[in-house]
Amino acid sequence: MNTAPAEPVDDVVSTVAAVTAESVDPRAADSADSADSADPADPAAPGGVLGGRERIDAFDAQIIELIRGRMAVSAEIQAARMADGGRRLDLRRETEVIGRYTRELGRPGTTVAMALLELGRGRV
Repeated sequence: MNTAPAEPVDDVVSTVAAVTAESVDPRAADSADSADSADPADPAAPGGVLGGRERIDAFDAQIIELIRGRMAVSAEIQAARMADGGRRLDLRRETEVIGRYTRELGRPGTTVAMALLELGRGRV
């Protein structure tokens, strides 16, 4: 059975997990804010509300771009697997993905993984 290498998908998954963890980990935000925030009381300052929202919007744009890339690679893998007579789904692989997200992000990681898997393969 000919399947595409898993590395590009793993890279996307790892990057999404890292970006997501960084954007939700208050410790990561605190350390970044202290270095570049001139006046935290100013809503437009990098550490202020507006600055923070702009940073989150930038993270969201990156995450969406990565997810779209992940979806494209997933479609390629699925097509190759089916062309070789395989099944549309690889439940062992999906379990690995769910486990990785759960380990990295806790219980919400399971939901993130399930959403990513559905985006990549459709509903089951």
